[in-house]
Amino acid sequence: MRRLSIKADGAIRRRYGVLLGAAAVFLGAAAFAQSLLIPKYMGNVIEGNFTEEYYRNPSGHELLMIGNCETYENISPMKLWEDYGIASYIRGNSNQLIPQSYYLLREALRYEKPKVVLLNIQAMTVEEQSAEEYNRMVFDGMRWSKDKWQGILSSRMEEERLVDYLFPILRYHSRWSELTETDFQYIFKEKPPKSYNGYYLRADIRPYTEFPTERRRSDYSFPEKNVEYLERIACLCEDNGIELVLMKAPSMYPAWVEPYEEQMEAFAARRGIYYINTLDALEEIGLDMSTDTYDEGLHLNVYGAEKLSVWLGQDLKERYGLTDFRNVESVAVVYNQRLEEYRQEKEEQKNEFEQLGYISKYRTQEE
Repeated sequence: MRRLSIKADGAIRRRYGVLLGAAAVFLGAAAFAQSLLIPKYMGNVIEGNFTEEYYRNPSGHELLMIGNCETYENISPMKLWEDYGIASYIRGNSNQLIPQSYYLLREALRYEKPKVVLLNIQAMTVEEQSAEEYNRMVFDGMRWSKDKWQGILSSRMEEERLVDYLFPILRYHSRWSELTETDFQYIFKEKPPKSYNGYYLRADIRPYTEFPTERRRSDYSFPEKNVEYLERIACLCEDNGIELVLMKAPSMYPAWVEPYEEQMEAFAARRGIYYINTLDALEEIGLDMSTDTYDEGLHLNVYGAEKLSVWLGQDLKERYGLTDFRNVESVAVVYNQRLEEYRQEKEEQKNEFEQLGYISKYRTQEE
């Protein structure tokens, strides 16, 4: 009986060993497939990298900027560094909602405590997400935490399944036919940064044109959910001793109408928060929408973003005493390297669009 028992135990162990081995192979294959199938965003749509890139940047930013495309396409942290030595970063994504900005900010405070948080407030007008892809850009690259989970719950669309966020392979399993060389190249290899501290560099020029008149609304009140999360952002900053700045970027569309302005001014006054509407300072900033936008006034190009950054950087530096880190070697070595890469890409893009005829057609004066 003892020998039979030993043989039986050995058989059971071998069976379990085979099962464990098979499970390991299955999980490994699933992990490989998931890494392969998740979009790499290395082509025309690079914004899907922005959330992920934050974790690879040294912390210690005194200025943290959050918001949608009106943030990451209109302000250049590299210019803030070059002219003022401000250490800054943008946590922004396409169509980033106010609740999403709150959870990205709350998560960022796990890693650092900036002196100033600047929130672009155009998304206060947006009630809900327009496409599932925008939510994926915000959350796929975010590290798992309570903030990520609550952020997903706060903004997912009705047709989105929570399990697809837990196991992205369920969402992207049909991408087999769309795979490119880039998908294989970056299965396990770290991707090079596509932004400059969260800024999306565009050096092409397409001048501002008149947009169609927007349909009038019966009610211009901000959605209640956005007001609630704006209050949360204000409280989060107050509790952490952080100065909150609200800003409306100089984008010409969608229209920022007077009822929106009145609500923001009232909120800022009630909470004692500094509010900047850059649409009222276009001339002071020096913006020329015939040369400083790449998409007819929706967003600034790099030439316009640098003008806004010079104007904004001086204001914030004087108002809040932001540190000039240009003589701090450990910080300067990182920023100066990215600044050189930024300058190089700016020049390369400029040359490319000149060859295509875009800049020679639209740009009327030298930089």
